[in-house]
Amino acid sequence: MFKEIFPLIETALDMEPEELAPFILKHLKKIGKINRYNYTSGTGTEIINYAGERIERFQKQLMEAFIWLEREMFVAPMPGTIGEWRFITRRGEKALEEEDFTAYVKGSLLSSETLHPTLARKVKPLFLRGDYDTAIFQAFKIVEVQVRKTGGYSKGDYGVPLMRKAFNVQTGSLTNKKAEESEKQAMSDLFAGAIGLFKNPVSHRFIDDISPEDAADLVRFANFLLKVLGD
Repeated sequence: MFKEIFPLIETALDMEPEELAPFILKHLKKIGKINRYNYTSGTGTEIINYAGERIERFQKQLMEAFIWLEREMFVAPMPGTIGEWRFITRRGEKALEEEDFTAYVKGSLLSSETLHPTLARKVKPLFLRGDYDTAIFQAFKIVEVQVRKTGGYSKGDYGVPLMRKAFNVQTGSLTNKKAEESEKQAMSDLFAGAIGLFKNPVSHRFIDDISPEDAADLVRFANFLLKVLGD
């Protein structure tokens, strides 16, 4: 079944875990009973015939991709069993049914470990579903909310005017008083420009048909702005 489902071994060995994972999930569905140890042990005739002398390298890549499937909740430990038994989750079954792993593969572009907790909780799920324009809008909305909270402003303060008030060179509560005048102005421009371009719904013409890579870059930009705010 390896040869029926997986690409040529030369191709498989060049794949990242998230690229190999869909083939593993399809294979696991065919197998039925899933034991992670048995699956990646490399002792079966089928896997030896498929990988040949590159069996040890392929075993390691199988395990990496299997762990990716577990991390993304496509596969989970089987309840009531001890050891390495696994089952395909509802998310995994849905992905198999729709034959669409694209969004989840692209999810590797945004690492939850490096994202602000609020972005990981509210934005990454949108990104994983492929709703990139909403993910970008929400990311910069979170920046806006954090500026308001950190600066002690009211709910009536929002958008570009809020950024200009919070980072006003002379009176802004978030302005670094020790910075040079040009740096203060640059920080004001940075936040005002970001909110004006990516949080304002009118500006969505800038992000129509945006690629996953560009969307991830913009979410990481919002992440950087949250770090600047010290939260």
